[in-house]
Amino acid sequence: MSTSQKLVIVESPTKARTIAPFLGSDYEVEASVGHIRDLPQPSELPAEMKKGPYKKFAVDVENGFDPYYVVDAGKKKKVAELKRLLKDADELYLATDEDREGEAIAWHLLEVLKPKVPVKRMVFHEITREAIQRALTNTRELDTRLVDAQETRRILDRLYGYEVSPVLWRKVGPGLSAGRVQSVATRLVVERERERMAFRSATYWDVTGTFTGGRGETEGTAFTARLASLDGRRVATGRDFDDAGQLKSREVAHLDATAAEALVGALTEASFAVVGVDTKPYTRRPAAPFTTSTLQQEASRKLRMNSRATMRTAQSLYENGYITYMRTDSTTLSAEAISAARRQAADLYGPEYVPEKPRVYANKSKNAQEAHEAIRPAGDSFRTPAQVAGALSGDEFKLYELIWKRTVASQMADAKGSTASIRLGASTTAQVTSGEAAALPLDLAPGATAEFTASGTVITFRGFLAAYEEGRDAGRYEDGAGAAGSSKGEARLPDLEKGDDVASSDLTAAGHETSPPPRYTEASLTAALEERGIGRPSTYAATISVIVDRGYVLRRGQALVPSWLAFSVVRLLEEHFGSLVDYDFTAAMESDLDRIAAGTQDRVEWLTRFYYGDGARSQETGMAVAEVTGEDLGRVEKAGLSRLVENLGDIDARAINSIDVGDGITLRVGRYGPYLEGAGSDGSALRASVPDDVAPDELTPAKAREILETRSDGDIELGEDPETGRQIVAKNGRYGPYVTEVIPDPPAAAETAPAEGEKPKARKKAPAKPKPRTSSLFASMSLETLTLEQALRLLTLPRVVGTDPESGEEITAQNGRYGPYLKKGTDSRSLETEDQIFDITLEQALAIYSQPKQRRGQRAAAAPLRELGTDPVSEKPVVVKDGRFGPYVTDGTTNATLRKDDSVEAITPERGFELLAEKRAKGPAKRPASRSRSTAAKKTPAKKAPAKKAAPKKS
Repeated sequence: MSTSQKLVIVESPTKARTIAPFLGSDYEVEASVGHIRDLPQPSELPAEMKKGPYKKFAVDVENGFDPYYVVDAGKKKKVAELKRLLKDADELYLATDEDREGEAIAWHLLEVLKPKVPVKRMVFHEITREAIQRALTNTRELDTRLVDAQETRRILDRLYGYEVSPVLWRKVGPGLSAGRVQSVATRLVVERERERMAFRSATYWDVTGTFTGGRGETEGTAFTARLASLDGRRVATGRDFDDAGQLKSREVAHLDATAAEALVGALTEASFAVVGVDTKPYTRRPAAPFTTSTLQQEASRKLRMNSRATMRTAQSLYENGYITYMRTDSTTLSAEAISAARRQAADLYGPEYVPEKPRVYANKSKNAQEAHEAIRPAGDSFRTPAQVAGALSGDEFKLYELIWKRTVASQMADAKGSTASIRLGASTTAQVTSGEAAALPLDLAPGATAEFTASGTVITFRGFLAAYEEGRDAGRYEDGAGAAGSSKGEARLPDLEKGDDVASSDLTAAGHETSPPPRYTEASLTAALEERGIGRPSTYAATISVIVDRGYVLRRGQALVPSWLAFSVVRLLEEHFGSLVDYDFTAAMESDLDRIAAGTQDRVEWLTRFYYGDGARSQETGMAVAEVTGEDLGRVEKAGLSRLVENLGDIDARAINSIDVGDGITLRVGRYGPYLEGAGSDGSALRASVPDDVAPDELTPAKAREILETRSDGDIELGEDPETGRQIVAKNGRYGPYVTEVIPDPPAAAETAPAEGEKPKARKKAPAKPKPRTSSLFASMSLETLTLEQALRLLTLPRVVGTDPESGEEITAQNGRYGPYLKKGTDSRSLETEDQIFDITLEQALAIYSQPKQRRGQRAAAAPLRELGTDPVSEKPVVVKDGRFGPYVTDGTTNATLRKDDSVEAITPERGFELLAEKRAKGPAKRPASRSRSTAAKKTPAKKAPAKKAAPKKS
């Protein structure tokens, strides 16, 4: 047995299992399972602190922005385990990730564990035997500047959220949140939708034709060309119109339907000849290796993976030793990686596919310092996709293959070829005139020159394209081809020279409408945030998840569509916290966090300036904050966040939540969703909920009017009940459409004045108004088609089916929140269809009750969906099952629900074991304490002083 034992702490169980075999028996590897402590909710502070300076944020804003940290309830057992292991260790290695978050986790471990043995900071950006061994021999001290930057960001987000979010609760709705990056991301999506709402389309026409010609071997080759100019004037395309539908220049030739059709007729018998041929060399360079941002963008385009799924899959690949660290802004490759990529490219594609000198890529991000390398396959020699196919499957294999291709291609030769552009000319044989309604009339006499163009690219050497081609987002002025992956196909053109004749056929006029700016996708939103320098690419996945989970943004296929709730939130922030959602301001904050990480900006002075504004003085230095160097952060820096919140004045909540649609119709964002208000043709007030499938840019005045008149929350009169004479109406209610009867108010009792000398008689109480019968519509019914007969039938519910001869209890059939069902006393049984409510017989009902009762959603035990192998901790078989709340993994003792981005088909054994390990670390769920005074234990006030940070970490 070794005389020396070393404890290594990493973040995740998977990482711990992967590293352990590389270290040997002298090392005990344990996972902290992420952060072990954080800022508590103010309500969770000890009693004696709830009235002190920490009461509002769990941060003392009056004394150096000192944070109060607590160990998470679910991590106390883990901390106790780490302390026990540390007692038997001679050295402690903190091997958390080397970015700010990882450095902060390591610092919190030091603060809580308080080791009495030597401590070493161990960092690596890939999990291979060579990398781990190098890291062991190249340990360093904890970088407190990175800790400062992470802590500043955490405090900044706490101040931002806790000051601004309550304003949203009061003026927009409960449960909303504001955040430094999430609010700006939401604003970007809303602004794009505003552009689409303001957009007005324009119509333009063009002419295309099929032409045949060529020399030598290309003789008789057919190709397509498009009309480019008329009498020297360029023909207008979608790019020539602004968002108001107006031409940007009157120098272009605008074809309408009349002119385009006339032009086809005037060119049908015309002779076409080549008037110009332009040939240029073509060179295309490979894209840089992946950063966090570009990986998310390409995975979205090529693999249809959202940002959260991409990062989760990349995390698993990293922790299992397949790729390097996946949170990085750097495009740099190590010398070993460059050699591996060049060697593999030469072996697989040939030495001619590798350039003479290695490629070096400059970082686009000026603050690229989170990690030392781009994302690439792990190791000093790369495993090809074929070599990992047996170990990886599903999304993990697809993402690894994408990373491998991008890395190898980045060190390959340029693609070479040539581009050719051919111009064809002809003279019209008849007059060409626009229609009377043309915005820019066109009148061409016979003999006018029409010029068509065709272009194509010929690749003579594929170079890096043999391995990989970068995808791109759909542009505004293209048909979308190639948007999700490869670029458009290469057009093959015949060998032609100036003066050659070509034959024309199939001349066709086609109309087009200009397109609004495309909505953001996760890929394009990520690119927009990175381009503006807002936030960190490593946090974009979480940011997009938050704005989707909060209901600010909805997914429609790949597109991100803002909800009406987002319009209200963004409007309030723009009007009252303009600086906080200003793009430059948010980017400047990120730059300041980088300066804190670099040690050139003091965190306390910066936070003081942010929260209290210019003129405030640092409590630690006494220095005026306005004297602190750095970028000016705008109005919020001058006033301070605290003053902005205090001096909001009266915010008109109704105005914030109202949007003028037009035609006298207003959209309002209410507690239960958006709805429309307007007047009917008879002047009556109409109100209707906005359907979920109507996007903001689709809600035109005409559409709003249609919704009001067909889905109005006002009464729809169906007729009279022949038995009672009462009016039957249908309505749209909070829980959906329903029918009810209108019961008139009872007549008021006649009153007589008492005679002189008589005591006033007690006033007779008016008879109580009976409760109207009400019934929800079946799922198969709609307000638009509902008949009086159907409504009267619904109002007979619940229907008495009969009486149980054994118990004597009445059995009824009725419709409920979860569908049709039978009820006998307190025993309910589900029915299969709504029609059974009216058709089921007593015998059929008794047959249902004779069967054993199952809980709602309960079913017979089914076979496991997947078998994942034996858990390394419990040593029990792990399977994937389908449960009441979705699929989950279990070893028979511990159950862990699959996360949103874990699929049954793609989940790996390692991921299943990790989910179980995280669930075990949390421990069993605690039951809520009894509220009974007689049994409630008194809470003992904490006696120790608030936990402070360690001594100043400045050098």
